[in-house]
Amino acid sequence: MTSQILSAGASTTTSARSSRAALLIGCLLVGPPAGESESRVTRLLTVARVVVSVMPKPEILDPQGKAVLGALPRLGFTGVEDVRQGKRFELEFDGEVTDAVLAEVDKMAETLLSNPVIENYKVTVE
Repeated sequence: MTSQILSAGASTTTSARSSRAALLIGCLLVGPPAGESESRVTRLLTVARVVVSVMPKPEILDPQGKAVLGALPRLGFTGVEDVRQGKRFELEFDGEVTDAVLAEVDKMAETLLSNPVIENYKVTVE
């Protein structure tokens, strides 16, 4: 199973997306490449995205969120009561997201992507 954690400026992600886009366009124009079945091409183009959202627990102070909250009125934005700043991880998997994949992502989130002592996380499929 292959996965990628996407981040800003990750050239491998852009390259992978460009390759998939080129493959899709080629298949639409002339059909699948020689020696490739349509089902294999479809599988190559099918990428599932799982998102892990990580937020500080409510009882944990969030100085970054407080800084943003203080800056908003100075920039003319009003009506915001509170700001909490967190993290978002996007993981792409080839193929379908199964219960086993979600269990693996949950373990990733608990052991690496978050600090369970001070953060909560949520796993969703996009």
